[in-house]
Amino acid sequence: MSEEVESRNGDITDAQNELEINKLFRIVTKHDGSDLHLKVGSPPLMRLAGQLRQMQLPEMSTSDLAKLTLPMLNDRLNRVLEETGGVDFAHILPNDEGRFRVNLFRQRGKLSLVGRRVNNEIPDFKSLHLPPILEELSSFTQGMILLAGVTGSGKSTTIASMIEYINQKRRVHIVTVEDPIEFLFKDKKSIVNQREVGMDVIDWETAMKHVVREDPDVIFVGEMRDKDTFQTALQAAETGHLVFGTIHASTAPSTIGRILDLFPTAMHESLRSSLAFNMRAIIAQKLLPSIKEEIQRVPVCEIMVFNPTVQKLVLESDDEKLADAIAIASGEGMRDFTDSLKDLIEQEFIERAAAFEVAPSAERLRMALKGIKFERGIL
Repeated sequence: MSEEVESRNGDITDAQNELEINKLFRIVTKHDGSDLHLKVGSPPLMRLAGQLRQMQLPEMSTSDLAKLTLPMLNDRLNRVLEETGGVDFAHILPNDEGRFRVNLFRQRGKLSLVGRRVNNEIPDFKSLHLPPILEELSSFTQGMILLAGVTGSGKSTTIASMIEYINQKRRVHIVTVEDPIEFLFKDKKSIVNQREVGMDVIDWETAMKHVVREDPDVIFVGEMRDKDTFQTALQAAETGHLVFGTIHASTAPSTIGRILDLFPTAMHESLRSSLAFNMRAIIAQKLLPSIKEEIQRVPVCEIMVFNPTVQKLVLESDDEKLADAIAIASGEGMRDFTDSLKDLIEQEFIERAAAFEVAPSAERLRMALKGIKFERGIL
């Protein structure tokens, strides 16, 4: 594909009865893009298969951005933008043509926008090419499961597929706390209540205080962003709920340190104990371009199940040995990024060169492709 994406929707400033920005969102949807980027001084861009591509449209001025984006905001969202310099919200195209998670923010005194496309249909594990162990993890009735990764790594989609699996299989009450709501769940065997911070509840603190009083069986917290949010979620897991959450971390083992960083050092010992006995698994995820024409990107997953070895290492603060524990337990439900990359290469989903670029250890990946299993004593 060329570096530019042709717009067949005409001039974006034509008068219409609906929001003008919807024309740009439709272009992203039509080309199966994942994100829309708008910035003063640049033409609109979209992300296709992980790469940013310019649309064949003029550079946008300060007034263009304001005219396109500000009509999307109600009074509350406009107030948040003015007070904080940025605002998150969901945007739905007319006739349910598409749904986007939008962040509108100021940079160098000017408005910019990023809109992430969210699928209307919640994909299942097979269509996302996720490992079968996720079904087993979704069958827990108590504890915490975290999805770790950077922005754009597919965490929200993977966790939505796990919640939808529960929705289809079990008669439980699922409560989500999100900012903004991304995937819309329809009641199946379960009933699902979705609360959007700022719209349905004033703030995260209030939402987390309320959630355990709403008779939930399963709780999804959109992002573990601070000590209070994580502490409340962990307490819910300790008291018999199954809690899902997302967190920004690059690997499953490094997630432990990321969690500890949210808390003062004096709390680390007790926190490690709570994590060891209540965390069920940490799944770290990345997305890589696929070489199959019908698939844009595939997830590379690292899965750390809290078996007795992992529990012991967390309790004893031996976090540097967690990566080896995952590698050694490969085939027992756990997998590291090396295992995942090997499988995707052998299934012809990704290029070898792309795999070696992101591999934590190129030598370990070469050994795995030759069928040499990693072994090392860690205790």
